[in-house]
Amino acid sequence: MRELVFDCPEQLAEPLSDALLEAGVLSVSVEDADFGTEAERPLFGEPGLEPETQAWSRNRVVALLPDGEDPAQLLALACAACGIDDTPAWQLRKVPDADWVRLTQSQFEPIEVDARIWIVPTWHEVPDRPGTISIRLDPGLAFGTGSHPTTHLCLAWLAANLRAGRSVLDYGCGSGILAIAARKLGAGETVGIDIDPQAVQSAQANAQANGVEVLTGLPDVRQGWRADVVVANILSNPLKVLAPMLCDRVLPGGDLILSGVLERQADEVARAYAPWIEMKVWRALDGWVCLHGQRPA
Repeated sequence: MRELVFDCPEQLAEPLSDALLEAGVLSVSVEDADFGTEAERPLFGEPGLEPETQAWSRNRVVALLPDGEDPAQLLALACAACGIDDTPAWQLRKVPDADWVRLTQSQFEPIEVDARIWIVPTWHEVPDRPGTISIRLDPGLAFGTGSHPTTHLCLAWLAANLRAGRSVLDYGCGSGILAIAARKLGAGETVGIDIDPQAVQSAQANAQANGVEVLTGLPDVRQGWRADVVVANILSNPLKVLAPMLCDRVLPGGDLILSGVLERQADEVARAYAPWIEMKVWRALDGWVCLHGQRPA
């Protein structure tokens, strides 16, 4: 593949990038043309705000070209669309061939959650560690793959406290990772519930790939069913709204585990559950907490 490379001033970087994409290039990136020199300058704004300028004084535009396209023609089209009479000087740069799938996969190694649980992408061998369980799950954007601290906290609680044969409800199951871990740790009947139909399908597929039985479904599945352990790794606001329902899904003497809660939100979430179950911080990690409570027998 080839890249079209040229320099342009600040006011042209964004319109030329947009025009090149309209003309048919595959992607465009904008770099500081003075990077690595004394003229290099940072480009940032206040936290949570956009920078005042969206480009540098001198910008290097790099456009990835489709095979067979004429770079001069693409740049001329982009300049014409922006009302630019003088086409900037440009050069072509070869992009070395690479196995992008392999390169991407190489960034994701097995994750050791604690001494008992590993999360292992399908392209890696399962670690040979006696007494541990491995969950086969590939990294992705959707539904959660175990890298977030809140998932680690819930998995750590299950590894430390789940007794064999106890029933488990994973509410907001996403990828199903907590339900799968529970089954591999010896849980009895296990149900995963999510409001997203695609998450439900993903959780079921992941459970099958891991060789465990988990019933997955939308919130109307197994209505009224109660479990010995209910775990919900969502976010603080929905957790507060769901408090009466989640507490009701816990069997007398059973455990409720909540995460997706920042440390500063812990007291507020605990107050929402106080009429039914006293919730306390079980453990914190990287600014997040896992809350645990037991329903009175």
